[in-house]
Parts: sequence; C-alpha cells; structure tokens
Amino acid sequence: MTPALAVELLALGVVVGGYGTLVGAGGGFLMVPALLLLFRFPHHLAVGTSLTAVCLNAAAGAFLYFRQGRIDLRSGVQFAAATVPGAVGGVYLLRLLSPRFFELVLGGLLAALGAFMALRPVSSGAGPARGFVEGGSPAGMVERELVDRQGCRFTYRFAWWRGIVLSLAVGLMSSLLGIGGGPLHVPGMVFLLGFPVHVAVATSLFVLAFSALVGSALYLLHGQVAVGPALLLGIGAIAGARVGAGLAGRLRSGPILRLLAAGLILIGVRLVLGRR
Repeated sequence: MTPALAVELLALGVVVGGYGTLVGAGGGFLMVPALLLLFRFPHHLAVGTSLTAVCLNAAAGAFLYFRQGRIDLRSGVQFAAATVPGAVGGVYLLRLLSPRFFELVLGGLLAALGAFMALRPVSSGAGPARGFVEGGSPAGMVERELVDRQGCRFTYRFAWWRGIVLSLAVGLMSSLLGIGGGPLHVPGMVFLLGFPVHVAVATSLFVLAFSALVGSALYLLHGQVAVGPALLLGIGAIAGARVGAGLAGRLRSGPILRLLAAGLILIGVRLVLGRR
C-alpha cells in the first residue's frame, strides 16, 4: 500500500465516519460505493472491508451518544440480539449475487429509501407523550421515556414485535450489502416504530456496532477483509465520529433526515448507473 493510498483511505474514513455518525447510518452506505467505484474493490471484499470499518465507527459513535444520554438501551439490546441471525445469513447469501446484480440491488435500495425519506414528514418526538393510555399500553406495545444530558425529554410508544422483525431484516441487509444496516434501521425506527429522530440515530448506532461485529468477524474468517485498508478506514471513521456526534446534538430532526435522504439518493443512482 502506497502512502498516497493510505492518506486517501484515512480521509475517506473521516468523511464517512462524520457523516455516518451524524445521520446514524454508520457510513457503510458511502464506504461500499466508494470502495467499488473509486478503489475498484471486488464486491465481496468491499463488503467485508466496509463492514469492519463500520463496526469501529459505530462503536465510537455509540459511545459518544451514550455520553449524551440519547440511546434507548432497553430497546437497543433487544434489537441488537435480533440482528444476529440476519447478520449471519447475509454473509452466506452474498455468495449468490453477481457483482453487477449486487450493485443494482444496493443502488436501487438506497435510492428508494432516500426518496421515501425525502417525501415523508416526521415529528421530533420531543415533548409530551402522544396517545399514551393511562394504566398501561395495548398488548405488544411498549412505552419509553428518555431524558438526555441536555434535559431534552423524549416520549414515544411502539410495537415491540415490529422492532424485532425490523432488526432481523436489518441484520440480514447489513451483512449482505456491507452498509451496516443504519440506512434501513433509522428510517424504520422513525417511520414504522415512531421513534424520535435523535433517539433513533443514537440507538441505531448502538445496534449497528453489534450486528457489524458479527458480520465482519465472519467475513474475516473467510478471508474477505482487506485488513490494512479496513483499519485505516476505521481509524479515520473514529475521528470523524466525534465531529458527527457533536453536530447531531445541534441540528433539528429535519436537517438530519434530509442529509441522510440526499446521500442515499445520490449514491444509489450512481451505483445503478454502474462503474464507468
């Protein structure tokens, strides 16, 4: 590896880590396309290398959000456990996809998610709880109340089983596509479960750290991780995560979701067009 390449990988890690932590997606949805389109990695090596770096980025981001008090730990632990079977299955399913079909699937998924998020309005979820039933929740529903270090109170209610099903699917797509699952988990937690955006971003990174660890460990065992580039990307991502977590605390929900949506659409369209 040349010094110039090492600098490029570090710089990519910083950008991806900062942006990915800001939007709660871990940065894999940027890292995989970059490795495919800019560095010409084979698709299986791009996935394994990206997922390893995403694991480091997510762990750093989750720690910073934990210090801010914005992670729903009870839900996060349950969701993380649900991602494990999917994460294992995604590693083996990747073997069935051709490189071009992989790019079409990844690009189409990212673009569709970005368009969906851009068109759907969302509330912050901060403030008084809405629709809470005194004396308990209906069967299958759980209530949460979270107060972060800045004193902002978040109250929300969601269907527990939906969170488990969503997390299982996220674990599968995380390992299959190497994007870490954040681009799926954050929109799912916000639009399907009703999580406040800031809590969804922080909790998604917590879950992502565990699912990416499982997937990257399996890819490493199969020799599908470029260890040197993965470490450089991971080191850069950890540095960027600090910036992203700090910015997230200063932005409203709307700009965070718009940043994620824009990135998803641009990268998705580029992948669908192919490597030219």
